[in-house]
This record gives sequence, C-alpha cells and structure tokens, in this order.
Amino acid sequence: MDNNIAKRIQSLRDRLAYMQDIFAGKHADNADLLRERLDGFEKRATDGSLDDPFAELATVEDLFSYVERRLENEITPMDRVRIVRHPQRICLRDILENVYDNFTEVGGQDEHSLDPSMLIARAVIIRRRGKKSYRQSVLVIGQEKGHGAEFRNGGSVKPWGNAKALQYMRVAETEGIPIHAYIFTPGSYPIEDYPGAAQQIARNIYGMAGLRVPVVAVISEGGSGGAEAIGLADRRLMLSHGYYSVISPEGAAAIEGRLKAGERATPQLIEHCAENLHITAEDNLRFGYIDRIVQEPPLGARPWHFDFFRTLRQEVLRATDEVVISTRRPMFRGLALSRRRSPEANLDEMHMRWGLSPAAKNRLRERRQQKFLRLSRNAARDRRPFLAKTATAFWDWATKPWVTFKYDFYRRHRRKLSGFMEEMGNEWDTFKTRLLSPWHRLARSGGGKDITASELTALSAWSGDGRRRKWNYISPRYKIDRAVTCPNSASYGCLDLWGPDLFAEFAGVCSHCGYHFPMEPEWYVKNVFDEGSVFEFNSEIEAGNPLNFPGFAERIAEAQKKTGAKSGCMTFEARIDNIKMVVAMLMGTFRGGSFGAAEGFKFVEAAERAAKKRQPFLAYVHGTAGIRIQEGTHGVIQMPRCTVAVRRYIESGGLYMVLYDTNSFAGPVASFLGCSPYQFAVRSSNIGFAGPGVIKETTGMDIPPKYHRSYRALSRGHIQGIWDRRQIRANLKQALMTIGGRNLYYR
Repeated sequence: MDNNIAKRIQSLRDRLAYMQDIFAGKHADNADLLRERLDGFEKRATDGSLDDPFAELATVEDLFSYVERRLENEITPMDRVRIVRHPQRICLRDILENVYDNFTEVGGQDEHSLDPSMLIARAVIIRRRGKKSYRQSVLVIGQEKGHGAEFRNGGSVKPWGNAKALQYMRVAETEGIPIHAYIFTPGSYPIEDYPGAAQQIARNIYGMAGLRVPVVAVISEGGSGGAEAIGLADRRLMLSHGYYSVISPEGAAAIEGRLKAGERATPQLIEHCAENLHITAEDNLRFGYIDRIVQEPPLGARPWHFDFFRTLRQEVLRATDEVVISTRRPMFRGLALSRRRSPEANLDEMHMRWGLSPAAKNRLRERRQQKFLRLSRNAARDRRPFLAKTATAFWDWATKPWVTFKYDFYRRHRRKLSGFMEEMGNEWDTFKTRLLSPWHRLARSGGGKDITASELTALSAWSGDGRRRKWNYISPRYKIDRAVTCPNSASYGCLDLWGPDLFAEFAGVCSHCGYHFPMEPEWYVKNVFDEGSVFEFNSEIEAGNPLNFPGFAERIAEAQKKTGAKSGCMTFEARIDNIKMVVAMLMGTFRGGSFGAAEGFKFVEAAERAAKKRQPFLAYVHGTAGIRIQEGTHGVIQMPRCTVAVRRYIESGGLYMVLYDTNSFAGPVASFLGCSPYQFAVRSSNIGFAGPGVIKETTGMDIPPKYHRSYRALSRGHIQGIWDRRQIRANLKQALMTIGGRNLYYR
C-alpha cells in the first residue's frame, strides 16, 4: 500500500474515533456506515484490487465530510463540552504556530520551570500596506492543554501560573503592545498554596480591569474562575463549538441531583444540566457576554483545519483593530470600522498602528470598565417603582456638580491651604522655642514638682465599670435550654456550654477555646453598627431565574419566604460611632449566600453610592458558597463586573474593606472580595477557592483538616487579621480611623 494512502486512512480512522467520542454512543448507525466503507476500502487497497485507489479514497473522504456536516446540526450542548475536552481539539500551541508568524515562549515550557498549564509567548504578526511590510508585536497568554499531555494538567492553572500571566500582562502594558488571551480551561486548580487560587484570580481580574493596552480574549473552554483570570477583555470572541459556563455540566448535575460522595450523575441528568445552563456560543452572544462567534469546521476545529486558522487570524486582527479604533475621536471611527467589518476584507493587507496615546489609553480603560458595568443588569428583577428610579437618577444628576465642587475642588484646595498653614505653624513654633529658650532654662533651674516613687511604680487605675456587654440583638437560639458541645472539645477539653449563655451573653463564642459558632446576619446588623443608623436601599431588587432553570424559581421563592430577604445581598448605609459607611452584606442564610445577577446589581450600586457620598465601603461576608450556578454566565459575569466597580471606587480614593465570616468560597472570593487591600476574618471562619469535596473530585487529593481555616489564609497573606466577633465594632472603628487618611473616604 502506498505510504500516502496509509497516512490518509489513519487520518480517517482518527476522525471516526473522534466522532464516536464526542457523541458518546449516539448516531451509531453513521459510525457503522463509515467504518464499513473504510474497512472495505482498506482491504481492497491492501490486496491491490483497486484500479484508482486515490479516486476511491477521495470518495470515502467526501463521505466522511458529508456525514460530519449532517451531524453538525445534531450537536447538543454536552457534545460541545466533549469536543473542547477531546485530545484532538486544537490547543494554544497549534494557534501560535498557525495564526502568528513567529513567537518565543517565555513561560510554562515544562513541568519544572513554571506552571505548564499557562503558556505565555511574545508573538509577531506581519501585515502589509501596499508593498511595505510591518511587524507587530503582541503578547499571547492562555491555558495550554496540549493533545493529551498529562503534565499540562488539563489546562487547570495553579496560582503561580496565573501570577506569571499577570506579571507579563503588566510587561505588555509597559511596552505598549496588545494582549491576546486564549481560554482553554475547565477551571483553575483548587489549591490554597501561596498565594492561593482565589486570591490570585482576584488579583488578575483587578489588574486586567486597569490595563491600558488593547486586550482580546478568545474562548474555547471557559470554566468559571479559571476563565475570568485572563478573560476581562475589550473584545471577547468565542469559538462556535466552545462553551462558557459557571460550572461544568457534571458539577451542576452533582448539585442538582444532591449526590453524595462517590456517587455519579446519570448521563441524562448531565445532558439536562448542560442544556439548561445555556453554555453555548449562541447563548452567550445573545446575553451580550461575548462580542462575536468565530465559526469552526463541522464537529470542531482540529490541527489539520488550516482554513480555520486563517479565519481565526482575521478575526483576532479585526478585534484588535476595532479596539484601537474605538479609542479615536468619532470623526475618524466610522470609515475605518466599516472597512474592517466587511467579510471580503483581508486584514493582512490593511496594516494599522496599534500604539495609543496617553489620552487614548485612558479612554480605552474607561470603555472597558463601562462595558462590564453595563452587563447583566437585565438579568436581575428590579422591582423599584418607576418614579422612585426616576427620582434617584434625577437626584444623582442634580447633585453631581455640587459633589464634584465640594470634594474635587473645595476640599482639595482646603487641604493644600491647611498643609501650608501647618508648615507655617511649625516654623513659628520652632522660632518661638528658640526665642524663649533662655527663659525656659531659668524657670527650670528654679525647681519644679517632685515626683514620688509611688507615682512612678503604681499601676494605672482601671477606668472600666466591670459590667459585661449587653447586646442589642440576641440570637433566637438562646432559647435552647440544654448544653451545647464545642467542636473543639476533643482537642482542647472544652466543657459543655449552656445554650442561653452561649448564644446570648457569650455571643456564640466558646468561653474555653474561643471557637465561634455561626450567628445570624441580624446579629451583626444590630450589634456592630450604631442603633437606628442602618438605612437599607435597593431592597426591591430581587433574585430571579433568568435562565428559566427547571424548578429553580420555586427554590428562590422558598428562600425568600424563609429569610424574609429578596436576594442574598443586603446593601445599607450605617454608622459606627457616627463614622458613616456603605455596607454590602452577603447573607449565608439565603441559599448559602450564592451570588447572582441581583446580588451583583446591588453590589455595584453600593460601590457607586459609596463613591458618590465619599464614604468607606465595607463588604461583610456573612457567608457565600460562590456563584449561583443556576444562573449560568449571568452569575459568573459578576466576577469581573463587580471587580471593575470596586477598582473604580478604590482609584477614586475610596477605602474598601472586606470582613469574612462562617464560610466564604469560590467566585466572590476569587474576584471582588479577594482584590481588597484590607481583608479581615472572624475567628473560626473558612476561606478558600473550592470546598473539600470539589478538591477531592478534581484533584484526587484528600486535604488536611482545617485546610480552609482563617489562620491559614492569614499565613499566606490572603487576609490581614483575625478578629473576635465581640470586638468587631471596636476593630472596625479602629481600622477606619487608622487606615483612613486625607486621601481616603473614611469620615
């Protein structure tokens, strides 16, 4: 048999195996037909009974192509998941070799240098204008899965891999070159070694929100936090067979099926969840979370689809050009954009400079931030009356000039004047001291008050009245008329505690070891802030079911009835010893504190309110289980969206603090909470990226006891301190008075 024919037969067998893998037993009749035709051809080609083997082989190849095109219309969302996970799927190295003209890899080359799951490269694109060629540099980052390369860890990036990506994104910003991010990940590796998975993803998202160079992201497999770590971009493209989701269909099935450890979800339930999560490119384009779909060949792009790589190159160039053009003044945009959006345009022949002026860089960053702030607002139920919303908008518009004058002009110049007067006062004090120094020496020589030995050695007088604290709110559990055993009793020998004492006078704190039992959100609202100072706003915004996920509307209604809250986030203004602040509280009592579109809406509004009023912004995390999976990408988009709001608040001079309690995991910790420079935790709380069950399922590792305890987060630098519940009010006041300053909103 001719060697070329043998290679083409093997290629067809690979295509057949690929087809069987992605359809998982479905369409078996098509697979049987193709196998029968291929086996028959190979048998005749081996015994030499074919007059023209190349012509007949071409016929078999045409049959394969016909079947693939026909099955393309039968692909389900779960089939797409299997496509992007398949070893034959294109990977980032394929893209570097076929889309770019040259590249040098600078990170993640092997198992022992950096994280091999994160590939970073400096690439070159050669474009022309007329007869002249131009070389344009670009930074390429992305998860590298390889074609079944085990050491690549399936594209699950460890914290140091994301840290390296952020480092080189800042290098690209310094050098003024665009960033192309390719997302090929089922999710980040859930490990809490330094700096911690959640903390590093939060740093990446926060950093990307402020980059002053064009950023284009291409999504193939976008798994939750791992995708967002490099996904906050000016233009987001998505491959037509890719998926972008808050969680894998298998993970959603495990939650929906309430499976216990070791149990497996049925294929039917997994297919059902994949469909209801709305994870496809068409779904995300309709939601507005991507800007364009890059069409792939039937059944997905593989390394030998060279036409696809040419298409991808054109789309990436077009997206980068559009981002650069969008920073120009309106009179220069229209013609340039229309030329590049034409289907017949060959962007290799339409070179344009990607460099930006300082003013254009600022416009670019502002447009990116505004883009993400606008996302998902329609996915939340805004029950505020029309007149109330109109009045609020009018009041904001009417008071903006006064606020700008008061804080940006008057107070700034008053500080300058106060600084000048302070310096003059210091100079006058120095002059006066020197002028009167002879008189002071004469006065001291005349003698003074004798200090007795008892005054030097006596203890200070205790000023307290010795009474125990009386709380404004007492947990309903104080009515438990029985003894409660501390979880640490086996380790520290804690005696049993009487319920009325533990949950009333002791504020849920073990009197022996200091273990903190969980308390209700109301305990903090009533006991931490000044009595009568709490004013809730946006309470009419409520959680809903934007994907019409089966049975979820009833569960939301049940949670609303049980807690009396309309969403898992309560936003309010409050005071501590008359220090005003804005607070966003994530309530663990509302479906575990899961975070969705309504919660994101309220959090962004709270950050903007704090900025307008020049007040500190506190995120109190009573508990959060992560992003609400039943909302799909409506939930996961809150990670970059809320982080953008937080960054804008901090950069405008705001003081943003986070306080964790009970259990805080997943998306919120890996984004808008984890990016705060001032994070604290209540004792006995748990903080991390993924729970023990998820870590066991994804890595196969059994984590040690108390792996997520707050003191471990403190040891790796995630948080800056651990507080006793009974001292939260005093510690918050101290933090506001000491961390705050002339350039921070704190009074």
